[in-house]
Amino acid sequence: MKAEIQTLLSQSLAEPIRILGSAASGGGCINRTEILSLSNGRKVFLKSHSRPPQDFFRREAEGLELLRRAAGAPRVPAVLALQSAANPGFIVLEYLAEEPPAPDFYANFGRALAALHRKTQNRYGLDRDNFIGKTPQKNTPETDPIVFFREHRIRFQQALARNSGLLPAGVDRKLDKLCERLEHVLDVTGERPALLHGDLWSGNYFAGTGQAPCIFDPAAHFGLREADLAMTELFGRLPQSFYDAYCEAFPLNPGYGARKDLFNLYHLLNHLNLFGGSYLASVESVVDRFV
Repeated sequence: MKAEIQTLLSQSLAEPIRILGSAASGGGCINRTEILSLSNGRKVFLKSHSRPPQDFFRREAEGLELLRRAAGAPRVPAVLALQSAANPGFIVLEYLAEEPPAPDFYANFGRALAALHRKTQNRYGLDRDNFIGKTPQKNTPETDPIVFFREHRIRFQQALARNSGLLPAGVDRKLDKLCERLEHVLDVTGERPALLHGDLWSGNYFAGTGQAPCIFDPAAHFGLREADLAMTELFGRLPQSFYDAYCEAFPLNPGYGARKDLFNLYHLLNHLNLFGGSYLASVESVVDRFV
């Protein structure tokens, strides 16, 4: 693999490249991650997997490039190399150094995320499916955001959990009831399909050089922008200055605070499917709140 990476980087960077060393990088639970030191003095970030799902790294590369095209949005690492195989087993990314966040970082991050969400298209979803973690993510395009969220977010994960024996019949029935009344609990007034990171938990962003907001490991698609905001609150909330700056730049419909857990139901169901029954109580708690 080392020789192949050196060849691909030499082509990408238009100069002879040798890998001088590598250091393990923490933070990933799916892939092996390393920081490579190169002969030209640069560092790059390597993600690899011995048996990734089909097109796993290809979909990641496409998502990163999609996010990079949004003006004023958070910084996204460039894709420097992707293994030239039928199913790539590694991807090499631009290395972004991390800094401790300064007090104004979170407001800047809020404004940058609002700029990302301003990028739109005519339909919700994407022209291809990708992944949320290592779970397939269905992005079948829809013009109706309620249909998109119901069919390709909640019901897709619900079916996975049911088929795996992880979803008790009672919770399954309540999820059906919730899906039937989504149009009464989601306010999509004036909303357009927004370009989303798609998996914006605390491990997928940081303050980069010069306090630039940086995002990575996307599950990119066009969806309801409250879904990204809700995800920032699932495993620990950002400072209020982030949400204030976002709403000043791109105001939300009233009642987001009452709806946010509904968006996070998608991620809780995904965690149920990935990690098992320890997430069932959280799923049921959210469902009971809306049914």
